[in-house]
Amino acid sequence: MNKERLINNFIEMIKIHSPSKKEKEFADYMVNLLKEFGAEIYLDNGFKNYGGNAPTIFAKIKGNIEGEGVTLAAHMDVIEPNANVNPIIENGIIKTNGTTTLGGDDKGGVACIVEVLRTLKENNISHEDIYVLLTPCEESGLQGAKNVDWSLVPENMKPAKNMLVIDNAGKAGIIAHTAPSKYDFEITFTGRKAHAGIEPEKGINAVCLAAAAISQMNIGRIDPLTTSNIGIIKSDSPTNVVPDTCFVKGEIRSHSEEKILEIIKEYDSACQKAVEKLCGTYKFDYVCDFPTLKPKDDLKFAKEFAAVYESLGVETELKVIGGGSDSNIFAKEGYNSIIIGVGMNNVHTVDEFLEIEELYKTTEAVIKYVSK
Repeated sequence: MNKERLINNFIEMIKIHSPSKKEKEFADYMVNLLKEFGAEIYLDNGFKNYGGNAPTIFAKIKGNIEGEGVTLAAHMDVIEPNANVNPIIENGIIKTNGTTTLGGDDKGGVACIVEVLRTLKENNISHEDIYVLLTPCEESGLQGAKNVDWSLVPENMKPAKNMLVIDNAGKAGIIAHTAPSKYDFEITFTGRKAHAGIEPEKGINAVCLAAAAISQMNIGRIDPLTTSNIGIIKSDSPTNVVPDTCFVKGEIRSHSEEKILEIIKEYDSACQKAVEKLCGTYKFDYVCDFPTLKPKDDLKFAKEFAAVYESLGVETELKVIGGGSDSNIFAKEGYNSIIIGVGMNNVHTVDEFLEIEELYKTTEAVIKYVSK
């Protein structure tokens, strides 16, 4: 591993602006790099379904050792504000001047992958087939991963089932292997308009309908593996009119989809009771945003990678997490993902920074794992 080159490449990457739906320049940059490593490339154009401009990149670097191979995955988009990043290297970290995000989420992961491939190539290190999967629009609802048309992916380009997703916050050594499903729900309460000052009795207040229903819902931490939240309550009525519409939007996450559906049923019952008491109507819609992520091999892959970290003196932790990522989407296609980190901290904020030593540790671990 060339540490100086790794950092220089990371700096070069974060200076290419690639917010969600506008990753084309960075995608083109990555396709050219991967071709330099002799990779075979397939581009999925699912971005056309959601108004983006960059493909999901499938790459395959042929190995010279028999085996099922391994997939290295990351995402190409970053959280705004991220234009004109001014990186500062100080006391072992890379940060910005506080006016933008850094983009270490997830260009730290992408830089790790590139350095792994460069190290293997320049040192002629033997390895199994390596697949690289780079998605756009992860930060905006996992749209890149969701819109891959797997029926069009050539058989020889379909990634290896064991997938290292290099997109975890925190230090090297943390290995996330399980993550919840997330369902989004929307409720529209409908009442009846009336003049709020002259004849409010003739109205049915939709905001009150929403309040009555929400007051009977279990929100927040429901159990150790289940959470719920309402983030939007909206009514555009002026104060002198009894509002006839109120819109509510929230989410439920759990490691059990059966539990999510049970909670949805409870919420629907709360809405029904509210309209029975106050009149009016409601419409309750829900959709699965992403499925659960669970190991498909009784943690064999996670433990194998943990052993590699530990051989390098890196303390490990196998972890259940509460967030979702591309891994959840790939799990539905049968992929066995673990999520590892490169030292990114305070992600999604202008205080984001990346710990250089942690980036080194994970890059070294990945090199060692793929060249086993």
